Amino acid sequence: MIEFEYPIAFALLCLPFAVYWLLPVYKESKSAIQVPFFDRLIAVSSQEPSETAVKMNRRKVQWLLVIISYLALVVAIAKPMWVGEPIEQKKSAREIMVALDLSGSMSEEDFADKQGNKHDRLTIAKQVLREFAAQREHDRLGLILFADSAYVQAPFTEDIDVWQSLLEDVELGYAGFQTAFGDAIGLSIAVFEQEQSRQRVMILLTDGDDTSSKMPPVKAAEIAAKYGVKIYTIAIGDPSTKGRYKMDLPTLEKVSTATGGQMFHAMDRKQLEQAYATIDELEQQEFELLSHRPKHSLHHYAFGVCLVSNLLAALIVFGANLRRKKEIKRVIRRREELTND
Repeated sequence: MIEFEYPIAFALLCLPFAVYWLLPVYKESKSAIQVPFFDRLIAVSSQEPSETAVKMNRRKVQWLLVIISYLALVVAIAKPMWVGEPIEQKKSAREIMVALDLSGSMSEEDFADKQGNKHDRLTIAKQVLREFAAQREHDRLGLILFADSAYVQAPFTEDIDVWQSLLEDVELGYAGFQTAFGDAIGLSIAVFEQEQSRQRVMILLTDGDDTSSKMPPVKAAEIAAKYGVKIYTIAIGDPSTKGRYKMDLPTLEKVSTATGGQMFHAMDRKQLEQAYATIDELEQQEFELLSHRPKHSLHHYAFGVCLVSNLLAALIVFGANLRRKKEIKRVIRRREELTND
């Protein structure tokens, strides 16, 4: 169907009538020559003499071309648009922020890959996260890294390849060697608010207790709950570990419970994969239907009609002037012949 971007432009159709009624008729003066054989010249040229100013009249074809040209110009100004059929796009309303621990304890080599080879916790966590991200076809993923402090490694994006590439660049020691997941929660709240997210999910992966956050994790979780952020905590490693690498499972449990999420404890790769699978089942994906109707401008066709009409009108005027000049030359030659006689 055709729609007009500026339909008010059709008010210009009244302009020619206003000009016709309000402005005086255009008159054109012509030069005159006094000749002693005027009657004979009139007889030869077969033209009637004019005593006063002559009102210029257009031919019917000229009027038709002028009308077509003006109508086409007004239509072009109104900017006709061809509107196609609605196209619906399905977009996920879910945004998932992954917070990954980079503290020194993530260097412990107590996790095995699919072949049974031992690797440090960070390497296995990155492998499982890449597989998890590959299944997020419609979600927008973000990535926060934390140790002594927290920072955004990847803002929310639908480009999973870019997200996985930024994850691959992560190395131990990027942000220190302590654990500040309380600050990571606070930073995720700020990112969710900046993006005006609807379905807010945070996956917090850590293997230690909080040692350097400016805000206690439980307090940060309570604030997150007020902003609609649901936190799933995943504790990886041996809970019997003592010293600076000890785990604080009760705090992780409180953080997830405060936001309506759930805590998982992964002792190996299989349990870590199961934790992500469970999160995917618990968080039902919401979708937004975005409707779009493609538009294509047609105003250049109207301008083309206007241009062609004006060219045809100009050719008609040029032809009339050419014939008039030939007639004048013919009259002059005839006059010369009469003079010679």
